[in-house]
Amino acid sequence: MDYIFIILGLIALVGGGEILVRGATSIALKFKITPFVVGMTVVAFGTSAPELLVSLSAALDGSPDISIGNVVGSNIANIALVLGATALVYPIRVSKTSLSVDWPMLMLASLLFYFFILNLKLEWYEGIIFVSILATFTIWMIRKSRKAGLKKTDEVSNDLDKEGMKEMNFWMSSLLIVGGCLALVIGADWLVYGAKNIARSYDVSESVISLSMIAIGTSLPELATSIMAAFKKQTDIAIGNILGSNLFNILSILGITAIVKEINVNELILQSDIFWMLGLSAVIFPMMLYERDISRSEGAILVIAYSAYIYFLIQ
Repeated sequence: MDYIFIILGLIALVGGGEILVRGATSIALKFKITPFVVGMTVVAFGTSAPELLVSLSAALDGSPDISIGNVVGSNIANIALVLGATALVYPIRVSKTSLSVDWPMLMLASLLFYFFILNLKLEWYEGIIFVSILATFTIWMIRKSRKAGLKKTDEVSNDLDKEGMKEMNFWMSSLLIVGGCLALVIGADWLVYGAKNIARSYDVSESVISLSMIAIGTSLPELATSIMAAFKKQTDIAIGNILGSNLFNILSILGITAIVKEINVNELILQSDIFWMLGLSAVIFPMMLYERDISRSEGAILVIAYSAYIYFLIQ
């Protein structure tokens, strides 16, 4: 029965994330925000919503290992599995903004996260710092986008027309957002419930379950969104979604969760998994810098690295 809860939870999370992204993207485009910024903000937040709901639910349910492990594991999965698999489908062209702004912001947030948890807890005021940084960065990006020009917005609007999204008015888009959020809440509750029971029955730590099974499950929206963007050759959205999701995972998910309830950190995560997250975040920079794209061969390297991480995790 616990496996059924996990499967249903994942279905609800993926479906809810997809509905939320469609509704939110439709509204964002009405405000003439460029596709890259849509990927870094609206789509990133939408595809990170499963992690937010899982982490909040776990923290309130007294399972801090799931809260932290979910975010660390998801960030590792997003970079190595999602980015790698997306590059295998179609090489990802990297914009100047990704190199000069988004990657540095992600590394800054990751290093700040590492510094904050050295005392094995993430406190409420650190959560406020995270959320404040994210809010400032998001407002700056949106203002910069609107000043820079809006030609690419029309390109994305054309893609949305083919999917029947142009017909949605503001109220229909809002209804999709509400429905998506509801599905995410239910899915997160089912997933955490099933994962906790499985961990207890097999005597596996909640930390391992969250770093692997839950992390992969909550990364499915990013995987689906990025691969679909790669098929459409909308790599601005693909790379923006991945970098933005990891940034949101740290600043928004951990920030909001820590404000609601202080999070205790498992020492094993601090000794090992956090360095996988930092290392993979660092290694994609030279990949992005060389010829300004992430090739299929580099994508394969990332997928192999993720396989190695899972292997060492379960040993």
